[in-house]
Amino acid sequence: MQVITHALPGLLEFRPRIFGDPRGAFFETFSARTMEGLGLPRHHWVQDNQSISKAGTLRGLHFQRPPHAQAKLVRVAQGRALDIVVDLRHRSSTFGQHAKVELTAELGNVLYVPEGFAHGFAALEDDTLFLYKCSDYYAPAAEGGVRWNDPALGIDWGVAEALISPKDATLPTLAELENPF
Repeated sequence: MQVITHALPGLLEFRPRIFGDPRGAFFETFSARTMEGLGLPRHHWVQDNQSISKAGTLRGLHFQRPPHAQAKLVRVAQGRALDIVVDLRHRSSTFGQHAKVELTAELGNVLYVPEGFAHGFAALEDDTLFLYKCSDYYAPAAEGGVRWNDPALGIDWGVAEALISPKDATLPTLAELENPF
């Protein structure tokens, strides 16, 4: 498995070795041994989620506040998505900066998003199937987010017209956020 580091400390992308033959393909999507070998915290993954989205759908930017903060492992099983993370950690040298990773079913790439990041994605194809593991259960009272189109973040989501939920449209900007990290 190839490991790709990104400019935001702690954000890692895993690209599996895909074994194909006339029947189809096989690849490993998760390995605790690989993660531990990189010095990542040992997470007890407790919840798997999936969404299916039409092209242009934008979900995010979301996080959960401590004590229910979540690390995530995210990937696309069908289609393509532009994954975006924003560093919310006050003490980080990259606070307020974002990273983009295109996740595709063809590559099978997986992104590790540590606690302390807001996370979202835009579906780039119809029927994009997005999967993610979480290190803590969803806790509605701990829910938080940052507005997807905050001008201070300057994120290009790669979609002409974003389809967003009313809830995501009213999230605070980074400057307005009561940041728990």
